[in-house]
Amino acid sequence: MSSLNLLQVLRNPFNLRVWWRYLTELPFKERSVIYERALRALPGSYKLWHAYIRERVELVRNLPVSDSRYQALNNTFERALVTMHKKPRIWIMYLASLTEQKLVTRTRRAFDRALRAFPVTQHDRIWDKYLVFAKQRGVPIDMSLRVYRRFLKYDPGHIEDLIEFLLNSKLWQEAAERLAGVLNDDSFYSTKHRLWLELCDLLTQHASDISGFNVDAVIRGGIRRFSDEVGRLWTSLADYYIRRKLLEKARDVFEEGMTTIVTVRDFSVIFDAYSQFEESVLALKMDEDEENGVEADDDGEDRLNVEKLEEKINRFWLSDKNDVDLRMARLEHLMDRRPELANSVLLRQNPHNVQQWHRRVKIFTGDPTKQILTYTEAVRTIDPIKAVGNPLSLWVAFAKLYETHEDLANARVIFHKAVQVNYKVVDDLARVWCEWAEMELRHKNFKGARELMRGATAEPSAEVKRRVAADGNEPVQMKLHKSLRLWTFYVDLEESLGTLESTRTAYERILDLHIATPQIIINYAMLLEDNKYFEDAFKVYERGVNIFKYPHVKDIWVTYLSKFVKRYGKSKLERSRELFEHAIGMAPSQVVKALYLQYAKLEEDYGLAKRAMRVYDQATKAVPANEKLSVYEIYIARAAEIFGVPKTREIYEQAIVSDGLPDKDAMKMCIKYAELEKSLGEIYRAREIYVQSSCLAHSDGIFWKKWHDFEVQHGNEDTYRDMLRIKRSVYDIMPQHTLVQKSTGEDQMAALERQLAPAAARKLGYVSGGVQESQKESGILQNQEEIDLPGGSDSDEEDGDGNVEIAQKDVPDAIFGGLIRKRKRDEEAENQNADGEARLDALERIKRIASR
Repeated sequence: MSSLNLLQVLRNPFNLRVWWRYLTELPFKERSVIYERALRALPGSYKLWHAYIRERVELVRNLPVSDSRYQALNNTFERALVTMHKKPRIWIMYLASLTEQKLVTRTRRAFDRALRAFPVTQHDRIWDKYLVFAKQRGVPIDMSLRVYRRFLKYDPGHIEDLIEFLLNSKLWQEAAERLAGVLNDDSFYSTKHRLWLELCDLLTQHASDISGFNVDAVIRGGIRRFSDEVGRLWTSLADYYIRRKLLEKARDVFEEGMTTIVTVRDFSVIFDAYSQFEESVLALKMDEDEENGVEADDDGEDRLNVEKLEEKINRFWLSDKNDVDLRMARLEHLMDRRPELANSVLLRQNPHNVQQWHRRVKIFTGDPTKQILTYTEAVRTIDPIKAVGNPLSLWVAFAKLYETHEDLANARVIFHKAVQVNYKVVDDLARVWCEWAEMELRHKNFKGARELMRGATAEPSAEVKRRVAADGNEPVQMKLHKSLRLWTFYVDLEESLGTLESTRTAYERILDLHIATPQIIINYAMLLEDNKYFEDAFKVYERGVNIFKYPHVKDIWVTYLSKFVKRYGKSKLERSRELFEHAIGMAPSQVVKALYLQYAKLEEDYGLAKRAMRVYDQATKAVPANEKLSVYEIYIARAAEIFGVPKTREIYEQAIVSDGLPDKDAMKMCIKYAELEKSLGEIYRAREIYVQSSCLAHSDGIFWKKWHDFEVQHGNEDTYRDMLRIKRSVYDIMPQHTLVQKSTGEDQMAALERQLAPAAARKLGYVSGGVQESQKESGILQNQEEIDLPGGSDSDEEDGDGNVEIAQKDVPDAIFGGLIRKRKRDEEAENQNADGEARLDALERIKRIASR
């Protein structure tokens, strides 16, 4: 096959396809000769040159660069470039090979030839390789620098690559110049923040290697531009002067930085750098003294070298190099100033922060001069409208500072200036006036204090009001005469130091200004009472109840009524009743209880008992549901004390049937009612109360325990069994009632009645003696005063058959009131069982309770 291909090559030497088939069938050693023959025949074939070069490159890939075959490869590249100089791939392969061979000059020249061979649009493919070559170790820095400079002419946007190269090559001067040029170029859109910081670090860390720059101006420009790096830039500027050995200039920079920054973070950075600088200077000086001039003798005393001593004597004292004490004092002074400097930073953040000014004054404790200067600066700086905190505290503390040093004249001057400040609210100005008056009182100037308060509470004249209205900005001084704090202090002062007339004038002025409070009304009335002006005091109370509404007027009414009753008692009973009726009519239900009790007490002490009971009865209807039980308890107790225990039955019945009394409280009233009947010996009535109130008990353990104890003490086996049956019925009612309520499509209560009729049916007529009576007739129970017990009485009569007829009397309906609501006589006749016993309608009671 190879001979056939050879024959075809000989016949057609200019056919690339024939040469390519021939080359693919031969080994590499033979192919190199055939490649040469083919390239002589077809020197312009890119495919042949590319394949031939690739095979030669693979041949030398793992060989050392000193091998002679590399030279043969380079010659092959050169021969190929004679005809292939416009092919980028051939050039790239050649340049990559030269770069690996570390042939610096030849490689640089090859790159230059490649750039000249290609148009500008293809230079980017060459420059990528060229920069890689320029960054190689072993390439001279000058050569690399020239390469980067040429590259910037091609693409100026890669200036940061040049700057990085200069920094890595330690070419500080040119790096700084390039950085400065970039920062001054407005068309450069990269992150200038990082470049600014790099330039500042470069100028400060290599101050001796860079010239031609105003480092101070550059760094200060960065400080003005980048507020988040202020602390770092100030320390960089100080570091620059330290490296230039200008230590005093560095201290000035540190001090300036700490007095201009506005954040605590920047302050911490600068202060830490400043303190570290002072410590390092002190340590360096102490090390120099130990090495050069100070030795210790046997006695432990330091002595100076004779030459050093002579030099010190001959020179001016300010040039003394032994300044360890001075440097140590500087460091201690700096550490002592830290709280003050930190406070200054916070005040620069917000100069209207009152609390920070107080802390600054506290820093200078023990130095009154600095404290006065601080207070002066504070009150001059703070705007009361923008203040964070209460600016009046600064004025007051300022005046008290003079007061503690027995300088009352200056304290009064401070207060006089303080009351002229336009505060945010009127109350602040009033507090300043009160503090001024209190200072006068502390120093026994009572007349001056009263004059101050009189002048402070005076209403501005019409001329002043007109002038202020023309200005359009009304200060708080125009509203001071309506300050309640000021008037309260003034009336206290007049009560203590003034006359009754002056005090009454002050109180009347408060009422005229409509700034009175309920407590002021009460205080004014009590003042008049103490001075025997009772009617005037009651007039003040009247004005108070007309001014205020509930709940504020509550205390005034209570005090007014109690004082009036105490004063007149029975002599003006009708007027007292009118007052109480008026007070009760104005009061809401939540607070009316106390007034009703006070009214009832009046009737009990000076009026009629029936009227007192009527008041209690009205109270039970007026108070809210949660207070009805307590009112009923008081009502019952008072009724029992005045009219006797039997009178309380009506009240118990009223309480039980009351619509507003909660079921829980109604149950308590039922228990107390039963206890009352038991104490009166009415066992039958007590049992009926327990039976009728069982529908309210639900799961009330106290009720069932009471009933259990009652039956154990007064009942028998039948009554105890009935109690248990009723208890089971009540416990079954609630879950069944819940289920019935959830059902639909029928009369729910009627269905429940059918379920509970057998369980709720019970017999009436059980008495303590164990005799069981049958109820002969059904119907509404007749009212009667007492229950006649059957058996053995003279009123028993015999019928014609000689049998004794026992009179049956029902329990009075008044005992239970609304708890028992029987149906009409015809409905009860239909519901009677075969034995003629009427069953009690327990379901009806549940419906009544539920409807409430």
